Parts: sequence; C-alpha cells; structure tokens
Amino acid sequence: MLEVTGLETFYGASQALFGVSLTVGEGEVVALLGRNGMGKTTTVASIMGLVPPRAGGVRFLGRELAGLPSHAVARAGLGLVPEGRQAFPNLTVRENLVATAANRFAAAAPWTLERVYALFPSLAERSGNLGLHLSGGEQQMLAIGRALMTNPLLLILDEATEGLAPRIREAIWAALRLLAGSGQSILVIDKNVDVLMDLAARALILEKGRVAWAGRSAELQGQEALRHRLLGV
Repeated sequence: MLEVTGLETFYGASQALFGVSLTVGEGEVVALLGRNGMGKTTTVASIMGLVPPRAGGVRFLGRELAGLPSHAVARAGLGLVPEGRQAFPNLTVRENLVATAANRFAAAAPWTLERVYALFPSLAERSGNLGLHLSGGEQQMLAIGRALMTNPLLLILDEATEGLAPRIREAIWAALRLLAGSGQSILVIDKNVDVLMDLAARALILEKGRVAWAGRSAELQGQEALRHRLLGV
C-alpha cells in the first residue's frame, strides 16, 4: 500500500533523514520506533508532504506522492494524527470531527459521528465543548476521531499516547486494536514498545535519521541488547 524509498529530508542546510525506506501493506500495522530526535516525526512529515523530501519516493497505491502538497496527500487516502494533537481550539468537538469529514473512496461502512462517539464515548459527552476545553487525553481521542472521519486508507499516528494518563493510554490502545482487527492499515509512532510489539506485525527503528533495524515485531521482542542500544534512554 505505502512504499517509501530512500527519503532524504533537510531543514535548511541540516540533513535529518538519510535514505529512509519503509513499507506498509494493506491491513498491516507497522511501528516506527526510535529515541527522541532520531527522525520519526520528520519521516511522517515527509510522507505527508509537510516537509518535502529532497530525494526519495513516496508511493501510495502505485501513485507517487513525493512533492505533492499536504492536502493532496491527505486526499489520496492518508489520515494523520499529528504529534501534539492540534485540535481546532475554537471549534466544538462535533465541529472538529465534521470539519474535514469525507468518504472519498466510498467505504461501505464509513466513519461517522456516531461511530466515532461509539469508539470514544467521552467525546459524545463533550460534543458541544470547545477543543481548548478538553483534557489532553480527550484531545488525542478527538485527533484520532478527526482523522478517522476522513475515512483514510492508511492511518498514521505520531506519538499515539505520549503524555497521557494510564487509563487514557489504555483506551487509545484498545481503539487501535479494534481498528487493526477491522483491517485498518496503520503506521504508528509511540514509545510504549511492549504494547506496540503486540499490536504491530513489523517494526523499524530509526537512529540519527537512518533505519538502524527493521523486521518482525516478534524478533525485536527477544533482542534486549538491541532494544537497549537503540531505544534505551
């Protein structure tokens, strides 16, 4: 479904990515791992057209997306849950959800307000609240719901549960497990490696803008020395 090859991305004169490649198959969950500052968010931003790569390709369902503006990438079927949530502060929960709602690919059972509220009941309870009045956990649920309302073919989450209370984290993981079970393709970044390894079929670890390791999640679970070297603080 998604094929990223040889991404090289810069911020001014500083190179952030050095030939990053990854794939996500249809119905597959892939984890993108690494310590802070290793290039995970830049990889996502490069895929989404927020920071255009200077070299490399981003093919989605056979179509080249590298170089396209971010709105065109989104319309191609990629839904982003950005780091920092970025809910519209002066729109209500409901308005946030319907603002970019679309069913461009004629899904038989599209995501609707009712489905999002069923996935995250606390959003239904706060449907009329402004985004700025939500807790961090509620804002993250809203960001996921907003992305789902675009009915994406591939859902990308940057720091899925960072900074959230344990109860909220578990609600997010439960939702992602449900999505994965329904066949939703997902690329996810998070620091909770053990939970991710149970959710994702494959994982990649970035180090200083390069893919330092890639393989099956089951392989990574048994490599404590590797995890400590590439993921330890």
